[in-house]
Amino acid sequence: MTNARIFKSFVAALSLTGAAAVSMPAYALDEVTYGTNWLAQAEHGGFYQAVADGTYEKYGLKVTIVQGGPQAANRSLLIAGKVDFYMGSPLGEMDAVKEGIPLIDVAAIFQKDPQVLLAHPDQGIETFADLAKLESIFMGKDGYVTYFEWMKKNFEGFSDAQYKPYTFNPAPFIADPKSAQQGYLTSEPYEIEKQAGWAPKVFLLADNGYNPYSTMITTTATMVETKSDVVQRFVDASIEGWYNYLYGDNKAANDLIKKDNPEMTDGQIEYSIAKMKEYGIVESAEALDKGIGCMTDDKYKAFFDAMVQIGVQPADLDYKKAYTTQYVCKGVGLALKK
Repeated sequence: MTNARIFKSFVAALSLTGAAAVSMPAYALDEVTYGTNWLAQAEHGGFYQAVADGTYEKYGLKVTIVQGGPQAANRSLLIAGKVDFYMGSPLGEMDAVKEGIPLIDVAAIFQKDPQVLLAHPDQGIETFADLAKLESIFMGKDGYVTYFEWMKKNFEGFSDAQYKPYTFNPAPFIADPKSAQQGYLTSEPYEIEKQAGWAPKVFLLADNGYNPYSTMITTTATMVETKSDVVQRFVDASIEGWYNYLYGDNKAANDLIKKDNPEMTDGQIEYSIAKMKEYGIVESAEALDKGIGCMTDDKYKAFFDAMVQIGVQPADLDYKKAYTTQYVCKGVGLALKK
């Protein structure tokens, strides 16, 4: 039993016996680290919330968030045992299985990947399939070899001739009305409207069939095997953090986000939270009645099958090594939703 659990059991015993002023020994919190996949933002808000409002401490944890970014290598730090948890992805963990690296998804904070394609509002692009009519789609290489391959397999009219490299600069898209651009639901549409003065049409890939989990809590097989109690407490506390961030007072969490990432603005944070709620990014499907973080075998398999279809993963991959559902879908935090 960990120090934190001993402490909690001791406090519970006192409450049952009605003991008054008793000298209690001080037990150390279990210290863990969580590496994010990008600079601090509202899309990481629940983790910052659990730090800011003491939820992690309530669960006997002292958590340090290690911010990601262009020069960060948090996935490598997880593999090396330098961080305990990481904001991974199902495709990343499937790749790890393929490479013989024992990484495991233990919770899916986002039921929907926020990846979107954007189009100009005045070009007759009304459905996802209509994007095939456009001359250009600005995408990064990762998107080109994954969701664009999926688009070509599952919709008519998409072709490699449409591909244009995306350099994380929206100017080429803004200038070309016959183009589309990749983006993140909670980010690029906001920035494009600020720059261009018009709101782009937004097509969420997850709502059109390409629907992996996202913003995972990923750890190592060693953590699951040797510190399963710590894993469970980190998952539960993070889930509570997300409910409190979405439905409670999140000012302190946002202050921590802006401290880690001084370029983050209140306007961007407000927009991101609104879009996460509007599109059911955190809460949809099984998470609605089984709690944030829920994962199912069926959905994980569906994404694996999609990756096999486009040749990204081999059909004989033991993809079930990439995740476990033992820590989620227990209704943790549902009572906090307001």
